[in-house]
Amino acid sequence: MKKMTGNNTLLEKLEGLVSRFEEVSTLITDPSVISDQKRYVKLTKEYKDLNDIMKARKEYMQCLNGLEEAKAMMNESDPEMKEMAREEAARCEARLPELEEEIKLLLIPADPQDDRNAILEIRGGTGGDEAAIFAGDLFRMYSKYCESKGWKLEVSSASEGASGGFKEIICSVTGEKVYGTLKYESGVHRVQRVPATETQGRVHTSAASVAVLPEAEPFDVEINEGEIKWDTFRSSGAGGQNVNKVESGVRLRYNWKNPNTGATEEILIECTETRDQPKNKERALARLRTFIYDKEHQKYIDDIASKRKTMVSTGDRSAKIRTYNYPQGRITDHRINYTIYNLAAFMDGDIQDCIDHLIVAENAERLKESEL
Repeated sequence: MKKMTGNNTLLEKLEGLVSRFEEVSTLITDPSVISDQKRYVKLTKEYKDLNDIMKARKEYMQCLNGLEEAKAMMNESDPEMKEMAREEAARCEARLPELEEEIKLLLIPADPQDDRNAILEIRGGTGGDEAAIFAGDLFRMYSKYCESKGWKLEVSSASEGASGGFKEIICSVTGEKVYGTLKYESGVHRVQRVPATETQGRVHTSAASVAVLPEAEPFDVEINEGEIKWDTFRSSGAGGQNVNKVESGVRLRYNWKNPNTGATEEILIECTETRDQPKNKERALARLRTFIYDKEHQKYIDDIASKRKTMVSTGDRSAKIRTYNYPQGRITDHRINYTIYNLAAFMDGDIQDCIDHLIVAENAERLKESEL
């Protein structure tokens, strides 16, 4: 390969990663590493991330060399060759800044939580029945969105509102990079519309809060399962004959000591998701793990939030992030001043464009922060 001209600091940065990539490639085939589940998972993740950087590095080097060769060919006497060289040089010059941007983003350490599955919690806030109806609308929006992404959404528990919708609904979402995408939805969602319950035709404002938590892996938190108190009860609601006869609903109580404050609190979790008691137990345990992980993780989130006051996804769940204005058919995301007038499609799960804008804004902030 020809030597690249000039002093290229980006390539120097990448050079150090080449040997690490080779090292990790060898390690993940080592039987002693494969048998250590925790280490193996960590290394395969690192391998995947480094592999993406190596691919970008390869294209970047090819582009730099292509540009050099094209410039050399411009001295040719053949007009056709000259024209070809000009086209190639223009292509490389356009692609190089794009690649530099891509590589810089790849070099910024990603949030280690991004690849995880997520627990999605939606709660009706101020506004009584109307807030619960809106929480139901948000649940439908996320259900449609998850379906379009090929993710699996399962309801863990739900408390229905008096006029429809939900006072609270908790679901687990599994799929690829779920938390990294849905984390931008954490916060207060405000709705302005004439409620179905309103007779005078006045526009009301109500709100629902959304919390997206990274789902904990079994080895993230230590739980002494012997200290969990289990109860079973009969589920209620739809489900035919079985529901009220069999005690398939489970309730767990666990005394947990908060390592950040030293205080002990009782955690209560109910699960009536399936008609199968062992499955419900398993899911209640998964939610317990996530709950504790989230609490322990809150300190980490607070640290990040204090560092990045402007960050799009600070994890501050009390911040008002978006307004849904029905009379105007408008959606406004307050974090990035993003406004669109396609409310009907948005409520039908077409939220990717908004999330993309949030990701772009966050990436710009991360680049500025790291000053690569």
